[in-house]
Amino acid sequence: MANVRGISRVKAKLQKSIEEGQYYEAHQMYRTLYFRYKSQEKYTELLDLLYEGSHLLLTHNQQTSGADLAILMLEVLELSKAKPNKEHFTRIIELFRLLGCTERQQYLVRAVKWSSSEDCKLGHPSLHQQLAEVLWKEKQYALARYHYLRSDDGSGCATFLIELHLLKGYPSEVDLFLAQAVLQYLCLQKKVEATKVFETYTLTHPHISKTPLGPPYLQPLLNFLWFLLLAIEKGRVAEFTVLCEQYQPSLQRDPCYRQYLDTIGQIFFSLPPPPRQQSSIFGNLLQGLLGGLDDSDDEGGSSGSLQTRRPIVHEELD
Repeated sequence: MANVRGISRVKAKLQKSIEEGQYYEAHQMYRTLYFRYKSQEKYTELLDLLYEGSHLLLTHNQQTSGADLAILMLEVLELSKAKPNKEHFTRIIELFRLLGCTERQQYLVRAVKWSSSEDCKLGHPSLHQQLAEVLWKEKQYALARYHYLRSDDGSGCATFLIELHLLKGYPSEVDLFLAQAVLQYLCLQKKVEATKVFETYTLTHPHISKTPLGPPYLQPLLNFLWFLLLAIEKGRVAEFTVLCEQYQPSLQRDPCYRQYLDTIGQIFFSLPPPPRQQSSIFGNLLQGLLGGLDDSDDEGGSSGSLQTRRPIVHEELD
């Protein structure tokens, strides 16, 4: 009980220092307590202290000091082997919203790495979803799309893609924006999300819903996607092969589609790699994705907000 009262007094003193503008002193005091609690393995108390300190400093526009404590919080999550859960995600996202300095990208990459596991090698889907929502609100479309594809929120991704198309695309590209997402979800073995993004997008996009409700759709590429998802669901390799042959004119609109479909054929139909490929495309794809988490430039090196209205950019999954 005495320990709890002592912690409360320390927190009150720290908050008072910050409110009085003594930011440097407060930051150094937080770091002193960090080393003390860390040596005593008081991880729960330390996580609370670092989150509250970072939040206070960031809300007082002390970006560098706030980012330092935020990154220390992630270090403690790693050190304590804390399991990803809703409470940790909420704190990570709240600090991410407040961060506006160069350390933001470092913070993001480290948070995603911490959330990864044997079942979620690319990071926890729930964390990716919440990151995508924050970045979408900030109009950082490229980064938001990156994280949506690594989430389990196919419906949210569809709503995001509709806005992106209406703002940045041409009417003739209504099917291209969806096709790339569906195929990339499938390459990441996210069949449920691929189906959900297709259903939500085709049902709610104003340029599609005003036409006779499909299938069949007026756009051949949408019909291809619909048939593709059915073939995958039923495991019919012959249908997959025929689809890829019959829809060649539509598939030639994007040179990336062939690589995606080669990968999909290997994953869902156990087809061999194309003769010209000496290694597994899917293996290279996963390697690129995993490598992207080690390189901050992959997630934040390019501007997330598209500045000019132009045809969709065919970004690689990594």
